[in-house]
Amino acid sequence: MKRPISDFAPADANLTPRFADVATFMRSKPLPIDKVGEIDVGIVGVPFDLGTLYRVGSRHGPISIREQSRPIKPVNFHTKVAPYEIARIADLGDAPVHPLSIDLSFETITSWFNQIKYHGVRPLVLGGDHTLSLPVLRGLARDGAVGLIQFDAHSDTSDETRGMKISHGTPFRRAIEEGLLDPKRIVQIGLRGNAITVDDNAWAREVGITSITMDDFEERGRAAVIESARAVVGNLPTYATFDIDGLDAVYCPGTGVPEPGGFTMRDALVILRSLQGIDVIGADVVEVCPPLDVADATARNAAYLAFEMLCLLASSSQASR
Repeated sequence: MKRPISDFAPADANLTPRFADVATFMRSKPLPIDKVGEIDVGIVGVPFDLGTLYRVGSRHGPISIREQSRPIKPVNFHTKVAPYEIARIADLGDAPVHPLSIDLSFETITSWFNQIKYHGVRPLVLGGDHTLSLPVLRGLARDGAVGLIQFDAHSDTSDETRGMKISHGTPFRRAIEEGLLDPKRIVQIGLRGNAITVDDNAWAREVGITSITMDDFEERGRAAVIESARAVVGNLPTYATFDIDGLDAVYCPGTGVPEPGGFTMRDALVILRSLQGIDVIGADVVEVCPPLDVADATARNAAYLAFEMLCLLASSSQASR
């Protein structure tokens, strides 16, 4: 028998100041991984950035996002979802990584998420660069391909980068090849920027991925894009991933490859709120690079996006019980 949900209530700001104590996400209760079976939703940092091609430092993202989550209040003003009242939520700390080896890091990250999957827990992942979505999916989707809602300036479906098959530009191509993602249930929102070739995203289209560029977004409007995203993933298990560079560069100075002309924070928040009811089995916020940040703006925005994802995960967990 699991403990009551109330046992996992976050720290009360009326009793402990928001600036006090060691930072966990939204001041959730810390919990060791060997107790993961006690909860419904687990927050996990993945301090990994060995797949980064340009400006490094997103290994420091998890701790920065946790710090900037301190002032977030526990009830979603817009959707009325109170995640800590409908699900057992705890911060599981960081998945172990190797600071010099992608292969060894992938082994330990995948093992960590195998445990989370085994206990039926839905993770909220704080990154780290976008490469980490691959070992997370290896843990969560080992029973069969899932859908994906991807917010990103870049498709991340390249075959290789400078001869390397694993980087933050390739995770979703590898995940499709490994049978972790169903390409016909993938929707990418926010693609833009310059390209390496005339048609960088040809492979993604060929395998059936729905790619919505920022030009499409502007032409069709937010409501139509939300409707399309929901139609693509349907009612089956779906993973959500938000590369912070999906935001316009003014909202995320602290990221490896900022791209102008992206989402406003308002757009991003509304879209995430509109995904209520989808079976979200896990989610990540990635590519926050604190050494490049300005007044913690990027990490703060990431924390608020992560809260919206936490609401989705808690609602999905409640619906599955």
